[in-house]
Amino acid sequence: MLDHLTYTAPEPKVIQGAKQDWELVIGLEVHAQVASNAKLFSGASTGFGAEPNSHVAFVDAAMPGMLPVINEFCVAQAVKTGLGLRARINLVSAFDRKNYFYPDLPQGYQISQLYHPIVGEGEVIVDMAPGVARRVRIERIHLEQDAGKSIHDMDPNMSFVDLNRTGVALMEIVSRPDIRGPEEAAAYVAKLRQIMRYLGTCDGNMQNGNLRADVNVSVCQPGAYERYQETGDHSHLGTRCEIKNMNSLRFIQQAIEYEARRQIAILEDGGKIEQETRLYDPDRGETRSMRSKEEAHDYRYFPDPDLLPLEIEQEWVDGIAASMPELPDEKKVRFVTELGLSEYDAGVLTAEVENANFFEQVAAGRDGKQAANWVINELFGRLNKEGLTVENSPVSAAQLGGVIDLIAKGDISGKIAKDLFEILWTEGGDPAAIVEERGMKQVTDLGAIEKAVDEIIAANPAQVEKAKANPKLAGWFVGQVLKATGGKANPAAVNELVARKLS
Repeated sequence: MLDHLTYTAPEPKVIQGAKQDWELVIGLEVHAQVASNAKLFSGASTGFGAEPNSHVAFVDAAMPGMLPVINEFCVAQAVKTGLGLRARINLVSAFDRKNYFYPDLPQGYQISQLYHPIVGEGEVIVDMAPGVARRVRIERIHLEQDAGKSIHDMDPNMSFVDLNRTGVALMEIVSRPDIRGPEEAAAYVAKLRQIMRYLGTCDGNMQNGNLRADVNVSVCQPGAYERYQETGDHSHLGTRCEIKNMNSLRFIQQAIEYEARRQIAILEDGGKIEQETRLYDPDRGETRSMRSKEEAHDYRYFPDPDLLPLEIEQEWVDGIAASMPELPDEKKVRFVTELGLSEYDAGVLTAEVENANFFEQVAAGRDGKQAANWVINELFGRLNKEGLTVENSPVSAAQLGGVIDLIAKGDISGKIAKDLFEILWTEGGDPAAIVEERGMKQVTDLGAIEKAVDEIIAANPAQVEKAKANPKLAGWFVGQVLKATGGKANPAAVNELVARKLS
């Protein structure tokens, strides 16, 4: 995208401290559930909302003698995600056991990739505003299993465990500490979500926990980040604290704001930041300690003996690359350069893959700017008002395209088109047939229009004198003619006739 559109980087967010200015440094570990019907190492379903413990295979439940078998489709989805993030694909990767005890982890370990991930370094371009973007480097993407879910609010004396999520494939996308503010952090997660939804590798449903983030936050003095960039020395960035399991863009911003101010208050009081894991409480709007680094589990990683190193062929990777869909940045550039849209409108239309697909159907063979205007202003405006999406829109792309065709042919005016849109929204039907059956066709007969103009002018001599003295008042006559013709008169013809007769 940067090859076609000119961008500048945003200024780092400076938090005004009590004694000095501070800058934020943020890195994220985003856990994205792989869009797959089966789990990473078993054939159990990944469907959401099933009865507890109904989607559990023997290997998920860690039954004795059960061995994991890699799901090739999940591997392909990880590779596709890496390609979408312009990342290096590692032809050889390996799985490790991350050992820790928790009731919703039956094996007593998680199968992950610590030492040899499937995807290496990449990047994401995060749009902050028209003409303003941030480049965030990706350090790695690795595959791992999800754990189950512990439920603590069903009984006052005991907890319950649902293993339906156990073994579901996750991609952990680890960024460099390149993010410099709460808004950027949220925009980065939103961009990852957008890219993966275009690719079809993750549905991005944060409410269901299919996309969540661990947020690492530290504060440093202005200029320290630049010294880190020059030297690669992380000590310039200050001590970081990790906020776990964030599943809301709004909460990510709020948690970062609170955590930054908490750390600044400690430092300006002469204290020291302890590296720790924290949780965000949205009700209180604050983070709280979960565990300190000193108390953190020793995960004792070692290669998983049940799984051979994962070796993939370059030809297989090339096949996945050849089947890649057009990504949002590329689509946005095309909308700007080929369809003549503004960067803002192109950004709105490409934000969600369903919206982009709908717009392209409307714009096919039609004026791109006019199609964008109708989709954004009329359709999206009404959908937002009704709490709907394009997927359940009462007006289809074909119907909206039909309205635009009728305007282009001169059969209806813009005002009539809005009336027609309302009919389509509430009743449905074919736009052209509705216009014909209900007599909504625009009057283009100059003789009939001129007659209406003459009648309005003859009936309003005082207004004529005012309009001759002030030509801007001619608009009143145009409005009266359109009103008299039920909005069916061609507005351009009315304007021309009124201007000629009043002069």
